[in-house]
Amino acid sequence: MHIFYNPDHAAHQGKLEMFRGRMVPCHEVPQRQDQVAAVLQARALGSLQTPSRFDDALLTRIHSPRYLQFLLTAWQQWIALDPANAALDAIPSVWPTRSFRTDIEPDNFAARMGLYSFDAGTPLTAGTWQAARSGADCALSAAAHLLQGGRAAFALSRPPGHHAGADFFGGYCFLNNAALAAQYLRDGGLERVAVLDVDYHHGNGTQAIFYERADVFFASIHGDPRTEYPFFLGHADERGQGAGLGFNLNLPLPCGSDYARWSEALELALTAIATYGAQALLVSLGVDTFAGDPISGFALQSDDYLRMGERIAQAGLPTALVFEGGYAVEAVGVNVANVLKAFA
Repeated sequence: MHIFYNPDHAAHQGKLEMFRGRMVPCHEVPQRQDQVAAVLQARALGSLQTPSRFDDALLTRIHSPRYLQFLLTAWQQWIALDPANAALDAIPSVWPTRSFRTDIEPDNFAARMGLYSFDAGTPLTAGTWQAARSGADCALSAAAHLLQGGRAAFALSRPPGHHAGADFFGGYCFLNNAALAAQYLRDGGLERVAVLDVDYHHGNGTQAIFYERADVFFASIHGDPRTEYPFFLGHADERGQGAGLGFNLNLPLPCGSDYARWSEALELALTAIATYGAQALLVSLGVDTFAGDPISGFALQSDDYLRMGERIAQAGLPTALVFEGGYAVEAVGVNVANVLKAFA
């Protein structure tokens, strides 16, 4: 397995996030990637490779230029307000909602933070852009490997990406790695690409990016948005729009679902992907479906990830897996490694 490792991931290390009404230490921590890397190396599942550097212009295939410019300069803007801010994370606190204008970028920094975000749980730090930008290179390197004839690759990176939209961050995500990889495959000549999101939380950013497109099929298995984050997307009746109608499949499941129930949804998703005729598969690999995850609600066990990896491999598609969630830090490495081992 080709594993593209983000060497800059630890540059992004938030201090606190808003969680269930109070400020708590961040759940999305550098130890997540470190644990995965350690287990992959211990099991000899592949060597860690530095990703290639890709042109910044590729980011604009998915993200809006003004959003990218904000991310690039946000920390400097934050420090310019007050040098003491260097000791703090920047956290959004105000957002435009229905009937508010979003076409004009405000001069006020807090307002700009709100314009480009959707929650207060995603701190922006001095190294956020560096870490996210290198993460995009990991995903693009994985996609490039498939175009070169490779069977599989894994982008091991954080912060994750599937909650990030074309012009917003949230859910710990800043750049949508899976979407960037899918677009790279399309630009490389593939006519039909599928994204399978198995993270506990719905990939709202990925859905929004491809919702009106027929060339990228999106399927997601996740906690029911009536009770689970990100709440406002992920319902079963969201099937796509315009040219994209019929190319979006959401499979929400109730809190407490075990692998027996979860795997039924996986069968539906993979059947739909096969019917679509996908030529390559992107997997948003979140392992926060684990029973011990502190911010999720499914009941998968570590051995279940072996069965998950085996079944995804049976789709028979060139596959790039992209690391997303998984916050039970002591178990995250084993769970990811089990997926990759069984896939391989």
